[in-house]
Amino acid sequence: MDDYGDLLLRTACLLVKDKQAAEEAVQDTFVLAYAKIAQLQDPAKLKSWLVRIVINRCRMKQRTWSWRNIFPGGEAGELPVDANLRSAGAEESFMTEWRNGKLAEAVRRIDYRNRECMVLYYFQELTIREIAEQLDTPESTVKSRLMRGRNALKKIWEEEERR
Repeated sequence: MDDYGDLLLRTACLLVKDKQAAEEAVQDTFVLAYAKIAQLQDPAKLKSWLVRIVINRCRMKQRTWSWRNIFPGGEAGELPVDANLRSAGAEESFMTEWRNGKLAEAVRRIDYRNRECMVLYYFQELTIREIAEQLDTPESTVKSRLMRGRNALKKIWEEEERR
């Protein structure tokens, strides 16, 4: 939990757009991982296994009736702060947090499927092949979703710049 908790929480926050739902998804991930740890065949793939579980938990959250109807516009608030950022100077930390907040806000406005690929590629730094395996989709689909996500992000960023 210490090694992967923040990473999974940032991923879940970007995917579900609600901090409490993200925390719940991460908690469910660790509970499920503990119960099914015997199914992990290669201990070196623990990170990707946990990421896959958290992605599936976030998808399940998005599919529920109550999520779509009761909480249609949930906001994630602030993302957890990276440990490396805490050691930087006050001004640098503030500017980095502000830019990351703006970027996270823009990413959250992208369609879920495209956002999922964007988060895995840019925030988790997975390769296209790894994302395709995680999402159980062809590599060409991942590339298309990344392109659509980049275009949507560019459009959102340009709208923000005009304001």
